[in-house]
Amino acid sequence: MEDTEKGSQQHSDSVPEVGEDAVMSEGPSPQPQPPPMTEEEREELQEELVKVEDEIQTLSQVLAAKERQLADIKRKLGITPLNELKQNITKTWQEVTTSSAYRKTSETFSLAGLKATAAFSNMGSAITRKLEDVRNAPTFKSFEEKVETLKTKITPSASSSIEGDQDSSSPSTEPLVNQPEDLPSQEPATH
Repeated sequence: MEDTEKGSQQHSDSVPEVGEDAVMSEGPSPQPQPPPMTEEEREELQEELVKVEDEIQTLSQVLAAKERQLADIKRKLGITPLNELKQNITKTWQEVTTSSAYRKTSETFSLAGLKATAAFSNMGSAITRKLEDVRNAPTFKSFEEKVETLKTKITPSASSSIEGDQDSSSPSTEPLVNQPEDLPSQEPATH
């Protein structure tokens, strides 16, 4: 008998395994083989396997029936997938906004915004001061005077344009550059 047991053990060792166990046993560290089973143990395990598979199938059918019942109840209540999505988004957003990480980030951005506003304000003030310095510089004053001189040379005075109209033979002689006239002061209308 021992020879037949040894033969069956040798035979079972030489049979290649299939599936996950085969991959695991072919790896660098072989796993120990389970102890040999008797025919009775094998039959018991086969029966248990069939029972577990039946239970799984039954549970799947029960789950599918419960899911249909759930969908029917939601339909009767008027709960649509879109409504559920909106509720989930609202709930998630509420959870996010009440989280400490969100609050800390929000406070950090708020502080950064205040600092950026102050920096832009300071930069604007500095630019304004610099422009005032440039405007008050002697070079700019000299340039301003030259522009005024040029302007007066190009634009004829009002009295010379009236005399020019009388002397001129052409029907319309207008100055090349029109100077803006002083706007009349606004007086309240009297009724």
